[in-house]
Amino acid sequence: MAGLPPPIASGSSTPNPPQSGFLDTIPREAGHALETYKQRDTTKVIVRFKATGNAPIMKQNFYKITASNKFQAVIAFLRKELGWKASDGLCFATDNHLIVNYR
Repeated sequence: MAGLPPPIASGSSTPNPPQSGFLDTIPREAGHALETYKQRDTTKVIVRFKATGNAPIMKQNFYKITASNKFQAVIAFLRKELGWKASDGLCFATDNHLIVNYR
C-alpha cells in the first residue's frame, strides 16, 4: 500500500531495504524543493539600534544578522551587548505601539 513502510521480512527485525530505483520515483520538483530546504539562508539584514530615554548608548548601533533569525535572537543579542539579564525589561514601544521600520 502506498504511504506505508516496507514490510518486515520473516525472521528479521528490520524492514526490507527499498528496491533499486526507489529515489527515481520522487518527482524532480520535490527533490529540488528538498535540496533547497536543506540549504541555509545566508542573506543578511542590518539591525540598527537606537537608544531612547535614559537607555545606555551602544558603542556600535548597527549589526548584520542572518535574515532567517527570529526576533527573539535580536532581543537576546541586545541584552548580551548591554550586559542585561533576561529579567531586565526591554522597551520597543512608542506611545504603546511597537514600531517596526521596514524597507
